[in-house]
Amino acid sequence: MDTEQISQRRQVVYWRLLTSMFGFSEQGANFENMATEVVSELNLPQLILDPNISIENLLHRYPELEPDFNNPIIPEDETADATEATLRRALVISKLLLNAFGPNTQSGVVTAQQYAQWLKDVGFLEKALGCQPGSLRGQAPGSGTNAGNQNQGSGNGAGMGAGAGSGGGFTVTEEQLRATLKALEGELIQRMALQEVLKDDRLASQLTPSMALVEQLLREKANLSGNSLKNAKRLIQEYVNELAEVLRLQVAQAVAGKIDYSVPPKRVFRNLDLKRTIWKNLTNWNPEEQRLFVDRLYYHHTAKKKTPTRMIVVVDQSGSMVDAMVQCTILASIFAGLPNVDVHLLAFDTQVIDLTAWVHDPFEVLLRTNLGGGTYIYAALQEAAQKILEPQNTVMVLISDFYEGGSDQVLFDYIKSLKESGLHFIPVGAVTSSGYFSVNQWFRDKLKELGMPILTGSPKKLIEELKKVIVS
Repeated sequence: MDTEQISQRRQVVYWRLLTSMFGFSEQGANFENMATEVVSELNLPQLILDPNISIENLLHRYPELEPDFNNPIIPEDETADATEATLRRALVISKLLLNAFGPNTQSGVVTAQQYAQWLKDVGFLEKALGCQPGSLRGQAPGSGTNAGNQNQGSGNGAGMGAGAGSGGGFTVTEEQLRATLKALEGELIQRMALQEVLKDDRLASQLTPSMALVEQLLREKANLSGNSLKNAKRLIQEYVNELAEVLRLQVAQAVAGKIDYSVPPKRVFRNLDLKRTIWKNLTNWNPEEQRLFVDRLYYHHTAKKKTPTRMIVVVDQSGSMVDAMVQCTILASIFAGLPNVDVHLLAFDTQVIDLTAWVHDPFEVLLRTNLGGGTYIYAALQEAAQKILEPQNTVMVLISDFYEGGSDQVLFDYIKSLKESGLHFIPVGAVTSSGYFSVNQWFRDKLKELGMPILTGSPKKLIEELKKVIVS
């Protein structure tokens, strides 16, 4: 085939992708037939066109295709001539996209097995784009390939481009892929007969804990009982434990107390600073006797600053904030385990719930929350302010989208008064691994003018801000 013929066939593949994606089976019959001919010309199995067969099963039947699906796809040089390799690549991209977004995701009821297959197929898409496993679904907590950088593709080629002919094509950014996959996963779980699945241990074991699944479980927990509730709690606990391990490591790397040089060092052998002792006593070296006479010993300072820090976490429990709530609940429990940190946790919508008694157990905290409802931030901050003893030694973290149910100006003036009291106030719009979130632009601008920009993106940003307060 010459270059023009290959370009025409590649257009057929992508037009067939579009008609299959949107269910235009009647209008796309010709494209389906032509795509079948293209596959035959390349001596590829016809099953590569079937969106209902999983990629895992396809590779099991045709292991010679493994390099095509297991290696990252190298972006095309748009100036280069089309080859059979680019045509083969188009078919691989088509298969990846059809399995991730195509007809098999559009059934009225989704089974646990279909959901598990979809997760694996999305994993192949992530692999092809050179992404970390789970990162496009927001499952790599705090370490996404582009966490916190909005409206951009990542530097590792996570954006996907596909030319449809000379001078044409489309580009999908990593942010768009993440947002779409997250929304789609939520829809799949909503269409799943979750209560029936949870009753059966075998079906429940096929579910993979994810943020979307945890959110749905938290919404339905009041309607669950018996074996269903037991499996729901297990899935939530698994996700919490997995996320906690990642966040705990980040906290450990960031938080370490500073040496307090105002406290004299303990004069014990294990604290002896041998190098400094020798250096300071070199003037006492006796060349005749070849001896160093030491008239003063020096010791390492090991005492850490022990100023206690009270940390008050105020988190919005409305439905749109579930990702931030899960991660911040776990972060609060981790910081509560640090010495000299007194953590208080409050959740709010139109009412405020004090969850401090369970702050060491994020699983229990999540089970006691009620997602949904309005948002009255001002009332929540007034409740939290009652816990302030010494403003200079207190940090208050507010996690919300800042869409206030009351007066924006009244809320802003109150936040300003808290800051002026000496309180360390940290406004957080989102703590998610996807790095994408909607925040009230008015508050974004006003708080930035006040010198307190709203944090969004990776949990690492919040950890770094807390570090400045806790170890200072």
